[in-house]
Amino acid sequence: MRLRLPEERLTEPPTGYKIAHPVLSQDGTRAGFTGVSLGGSLPYGALDEARCAYGRRHRAPHRRCDCGFHCVHERSAAEGLLCTAEHRRAALLEVAVLGAYIRFEKGFRYARQRVRVLTVQPCGCGAAATRLADAGWGRPGWRALEAVCGRCGRGSGGTAVSLSRFAAVAGEGLRVLPAPATASEGAGSVPGAVPGPLGPAAAAGVGLPELAAEAALLQARLDWFQVELGRIGGQGQDGPGQERG
Repeated sequence: MRLRLPEERLTEPPTGYKIAHPVLSQDGTRAGFTGVSLGGSLPYGALDEARCAYGRRHRAPHRRCDCGFHCVHERSAAEGLLCTAEHRRAALLEVAVLGAYIRFEKGFRYARQRVRVLTVQPCGCGAAATRLADAGWGRPGWRALEAVCGRCGRGSGGTAVSLSRFAAVAGEGLRVLPAPATASEGAGSVPGAVPGPLGPAAAAGVGLPELAAEAALLQARLDWFQVELGRIGGQGQDGPGQERG
């Protein structure tokens, strides 16, 4: 005889957390998300129903398949996924688990979901994000977006929408929040990299202290390059097969 767990009767939908990339349709009239694992080929809306990623005709979630939406119970577990190199530019989603679901130790696999809150990562320069810009990749009919601050010049050459505009296009009461700013070298930046030139909009709001700090940083980097060039030049003159006198 097989024992089964008692059926859950919840008074409100369970809450879960996951990571995904925000996407905007080619014509800019729809906004949604694309996952970071198996279902990444199937963009979904703020309120949507899961479909089997293998093209099978059964309803998700099926016990003999791994289809369906996935999320974890704890926010910290989802935030931990953002530490991996391939997911640094993804966003954090808070979702309501709707419809049929299968509960696991660390999360749910379920049929429908409503994305309640989208928290976007800081810009690559470390500043808090103010808009979502073309990330340079996507899915057929959809452009993937990444968070930018609008001041450092990132994302200035392509499609960009404000956070509030993305929320309005996505609909379903979605809230879009920026994560707090990080240090000057953000999680998505390369350590030691020199920030790019400020765009016209950013330059208009920059004062003397900011310009002085930029100049000091550039001078420090130039000094470092000069030392490295001198070291490399000295090695080239000596050569590995020559003896120093």
